[in-house]
Amino acid sequence: MTLAQTLANYGEYHRDRRNVLTHAVGVPMIVLAIDVLLARPVFMVPLLGVAATPALIVNVLAAVWYLQLDTKAGLMMTVLLALFYAVGVQIAAVSTTAWIGGGIGLFVVGWAFQFLGHHWEGRKPAFVDDLRGLLHGPLFMAVEGLWALGLAKGLKAEVHSLMEPQPAE
Repeated sequence: MTLAQTLANYGEYHRDRRNVLTHAVGVPMIVLAIDVLLARPVFMVPLLGVAATPALIVNVLAAVWYLQLDTKAGLMMTVLLALFYAVGVQIAAVSTTAWIGGGIGLFVVGWAFQFLGHHWEGRKPAFVDDLRGLLHGPLFMAVEGLWALGLAKGLKAEVHSLMEPQPAE
């Protein structure tokens, strides 16, 4: 599946602008929450001699998935994942209360935004039909950010051409 096809499939679940806006808040909160919650424990990777965390492993696997989908989008997502990882590790290092409370709080509030958006959309979240939707969400929101800045116009046109036409209201 191409990047445009992936975005078009995910976009079918996100046509209501209010839903997209709630995702613009909720998706980053969820990604950060996962990084915070998985930032402990820290363990050494013997062969490499570096410290790692479950969050690092999850981010590397996600980055590999994004890169195999599309090189440019994958590089953008790798940078974004690295930024979220860096912030997540910093939050987790403050205290156990910040680690658990911050991580759970971000996760719950992020999902509340998601479900509010899908209430307005009148459609279930994409991940219910395909668990890869959990990876598609951050990518979709990053690309929506590019589109909001007037970038990647060709990709936007291609994605919209692949989506089913909306019924007339």
